[in-house]
Amino acid sequence: MDNKSKITQRVAMISGAASGIGKAAACAMAEQSCRLCLLDLNAQALEELKAQLQDKTEIISFCGDVTDAKFIQSAVSVIEQQFGRLDYVLNNAGMTSAAKGIADIEFEEWHRVMNVNVNSIYYCLHYQIPLMLKSGGGSIVNTSSMLGVIGTKNRSAYVTSKHAVTGMTKAAALDYAADNIRVNSVHPGYIETPLIAHIDSEMLAAKHPVGRLGTAEEVAALVKFLWSDEAKFITGSQYVIDGGYSIQ
Repeated sequence: MDNKSKITQRVAMISGAASGIGKAAACAMAEQSCRLCLLDLNAQALEELKAQLQDKTEIISFCGDVTDAKFIQSAVSVIEQQFGRLDYVLNNAGMTSAAKGIADIEFEEWHRVMNVNVNSIYYCLHYQIPLMLKSGGGSIVNTSSMLGVIGTKNRSAYVTSKHAVTGMTKAAALDYAADNIRVNSVHPGYIETPLIAHIDSEMLAAKHPVGRLGTAEEVAALVKFLWSDEAKFITGSQYVIDGGYSIQ
């Protein structure tokens, strides 16, 4: 069986799939006819993406909130019923936080950031891994941030949440390394996505030694590599893709 045939029979689950990095990853895998399960909170954007890709591969989609464990459980259950396996995962849904010192962050805001950026990934792993075990293994990529390996001023909630993703990735990788499940994290810098559309792009670009923002397609290419058999000796690793931001 050639590589294209193997990919065609495999299944990828992507959260935050309707825009940015998630959308780029979905498009890249659809080109290889990988079957897709796409999750997002934006129903219209999700349906538009599904319509865009449905001629290339088989797609199921779910509109809902990743902070709802029952929503994640239901999506994984449908994947098992319809496809019978799960090979690739991109746990990508996330949010940023307001520019505040930690003493000024309201409890509600703090918990919201933790629920979206940390607890949702726990819920995903909790339900994804048993199906992966039945499938004989797989590759999971969690989206952290360059701020998951360094700190910055006035972003305590976000920085804490993304460091938590880094730690969860390492722990999960050790838990399932012997079961042929690999778990890695990607750590983007400022990427041209709707998440940062409200911020001056020239100002953000200047923060990176390479002098520009990253693209969603560049991050998706890294995710695709980590999913691939070429990366089968890689687990528990953190891949920073930030144009040199974090080494300054």
